[in-house]
Formats: sequence, C-alpha cells, structure tokens
Amino acid sequence: MQNLGIIGFGWLGNHIAERLLGRYKIFATTTTPAKAQELNNKGYHATLTSFPDTLDAEMQPWTVAKDLDAIIISVPFSGIRGAQIPMSHKRQNLLNFLGNYKGQLFLMSSTGVYPQIEKEFIEEDLPAQEVESESFILERFPQTNILRLAGLMGDNRLLKNYNISNPDQLVNHIHYADICSAIEKMLKQKSQSKVYNIVAPIHPSKEEVINAQKGLSYSGGRATKGRTISPEKLIQELDFEFQYPDPRYFHL
Repeated sequence: MQNLGIIGFGWLGNHIAERLLGRYKIFATTTTPAKAQELNNKGYHATLTSFPDTLDAEMQPWTVAKDLDAIIISVPFSGIRGAQIPMSHKRQNLLNFLGNYKGQLFLMSSTGVYPQIEKEFIEEDLPAQEVESESFILERFPQTNILRLAGLMGDNRLLKNYNISNPDQLVNHIHYADICSAIEKMLKQKSQSKVYNIVAPIHPSKEEVINAQKGLSYSGGRATKGRTISPEKLIQELDFEFQYPDPRYFHL
C-alpha cells in the first residue's frame, strides 16, 4: 500500500481521502486538535499544523514526507486574503513544511487565474510560470502538477443553494467526483509537471443549472459567447471521461 499526504483536509481533501482510502495510507494535516482526533478515528494519520500569514521561523519539514509517495496540497495559496494580506509568507511556510520532498506533488489551483474576458481558455494561454500562485512552488518543486479547478460542486454544494447574480452567465463548474478521478489517474500514471484545467466540458448558464436542480423547465436560449475554460488537454492526455460532464445534473 502506498502513502499519500493531503495538506489541508477540508471539503475537497475529505472527498479525495474517501475515494483513495483502502489503496493508500492517508496522512493529513489539519489545524485543530478536535479535527486531528476525528481524522485519526477514521483511520487516517493526522498532523496538527497551519500556515500563518506571517513567517513561522519554527516551521519544520513534515516528518512523514520522506515516506510519502505523493502529496496533494489543498490549501489556498492564491492572491491575497481578507484585508489585503499578502500570501508570500504563507507560501514560504508551505515550502519550509515540504522540506526537500522528491515525490509526486499536486497543487490545487483555480480557473480563477484566467482573466475575466469572453474567451475559451486553454492551459497554454497562461503558463504556470506566469502565475504567482503557481510559480512559487514550481521554482522549488518543478515536478509539481498544477490542477486548475473550476467551481467546486457536488453533494450539498449546488448552485440552487446560493444567491447568484448574472443568471445568463455561463458556468465553469466541476463535480468533486471528477477531481478525484483525475487525481486517481495521475497517481497511477505517476504524472509530473502537468498543468490541467479540471472543469466540466459543458457550460450551461446559471439559470439553466438552477432550474434543472429545482426540477423546473427552461425555455430560454443559451449565450453563444462567454468566459469558458476548456478541459480538452485533460481529456486528450489522460483519455479522461467525465462522470458528471454537465453541471445541470450534478445533483443526480
């Protein structure tokens, strides 16, 4: 059995672990003793740590990292947080925690890195080396796979449960099950240094999605232009098939 580390055990990290448990021994980081105890009770191996916005001079490398076949980083390190707090120290804390790790590495990024303009974006439109929230880790760990995730959906995360604006806007969403499947394939293939958009290939409008999730009919048209993110590279290189290709049916 191989060993997998998940840094940041939130909503997505939990789904990834549930998918892979049984084939991988799961090592996870969390920020609270109560959550650490909960993870240990589930059969995971929890480490209590956090990545503060200020530089932690006492941050040591993760002691189990040398035994891990792969690490998935599911903590947000993009842009700025809250009251315009820079992320540079938070990122450095992560790099120090990883130490001199040599194994397979994944960084959960976001399709939010692409500009807000009407265009279909592919990975080559914005190389990771030009994205501050991605390049910081590639400089130290060039083997890192960058996964640009669309809006995370599935379970209770459905568009109908949110207050939305611009109902005619096309969506870029992804079901957590397809994220797990992509990671599963990349782990098996031992992928390195890849950049993939992880996004459902169909882009209905917000109104179409909400109506479908509420069981209502939709008689309107669909915008022919908008900001969409293409998963074609993922489909071609991994021979990937989406379990949930259409966000209108993420609730089924």
